Amino acid sequence: MQLIFATNNAHKVSEVRAILDGTGVSVVTLAEAGLDVDPPETGDTFEDNALQKARFVHALTQGWVVADDSGIEVDALGGRPGVHSKRFSPEATTDANNRLLLAELEGTEGRTARFRCVLALVGPGHEATVSGSCEGRIAHAPRGADGFGYDPLFLPDETPGRTMAELSSAEKNAISHRGRCFGRLPELLP
Repeated sequence: MQLIFATNNAHKVSEVRAILDGTGVSVVTLAEAGLDVDPPETGDTFEDNALQKARFVHALTQGWVVADDSGIEVDALGGRPGVHSKRFSPEATTDANNRLLLAELEGTEGRTARFRCVLALVGPGHEATVSGSCEGRIAHAPRGADGFGYDPLFLPDETPGRTMAELSSAEKNAISHRGRCFGRLPELLP
């Protein structure tokens, strides 16, 4: 089954295609579906945003759409940046977001955090969501060349001593918040 993936994030698309490989489910990008849109994400929760994006694209196409919203929640910051992970810093760039996160945690010992993701599937007469998370902590400096976003700062509990950006794609997809969500996508389909 082929679904439209309601994102313009090329990194996410690449990751999700690898996660879904061999499942019988595939995704096409918004551009591949002939859509030049940026789905809105104005909700207060990951679930709100995932559903909002999927519903928006479904309303345009009447087809089957999958969307996700994800971010990093840092316990010492009361769960921030959370749903605002992409727009955490005024510049809203990866480098600026990572610098701000490190600055806000400077001198903090308790650096526990989690990546959280909510996936929404919307189709004719059908809506479903599933969530996934990956527990870990925030490193004191970025490490690794792979991954994107906060990956160079996130040390998953399941891979002690290595950041998400130091893992192979297969290792990351096996434990990541997005891997856990999209790995369950086939069971959400009618």
